[in-house]
Amino acid sequence: MFQSLGKILILFGALLFFFGLILLLADKIGGKVPFIGRLPGDILIQKRNFTFYFPLTTSILLSLILTLILWILSFIFRKH
Repeated sequence: MFQSLGKILILFGALLFFFGLILLLADKIGGKVPFIGRLPGDILIQKRNFTFYFPLTTSILLSLILTLILWILSFIFRKH
């Protein structure tokens, strides 16, 4: 029981470190991550008084990344 709890705490610590590092680096390069939301395939429609933005490619990419992370977690914590 304590072994799986230890793995979870290590994983959350690594994720916090990773996201903290991204936030620190994003602040140095202009306040936001340059590739998130500006990928080819993201839909942007601008008219005079109307702007519509749908980050289609960004959504698909984030979905794939989260799916991979959850697959890895299920592989790590699978009961044999």
